Amino acid sequence: MHLIGVKDGSGWTLSRWELTYKVGWEHIKKGVYAGYDCYKHVEILVADSPVGIDSKEDILNIPENMNMVIRGHSEIIGVPIMITFYNQLKAVDVSVAQFTDEFMDVDYEKFNHSLCQYMDSIELAMYRK
Repeated sequence: MHLIGVKDGSGWTLSRWELTYKVGWEHIKKGVYAGYDCYKHVEILVADSPVGIDSKEDILNIPENMNMVIRGHSEIIGVPIMITFYNQLKAVDVSVAQFTDEFMDVDYEKFNHSLCQYMDSIELAMYRK
């Protein structure tokens, strides 16, 4: 996955990432499923509406739609984050709270260094069986 752009969003760093390939709904569900346990206060949204998740496995049964969001406090990067996946597109939008010095300054190179491996891991999870 590669960072296309980054900008300040009044307390949030907003970014757009490009996947290596367009992904379908099954890929998106796998990516969200893989990351689910790494969040505190996790919430899943589909087409901007919250989805009730009783167990992680419920993610794999969400009916196809135009997008899926996973948001919450990431235990990996240590701040609130929201990742929006778009069905049949190569674009992923990521919003990261500017709670720490690492994410306070909106700088392309610094942000890419902080989040690239995290985003690559999510993309790889989309292709697991």
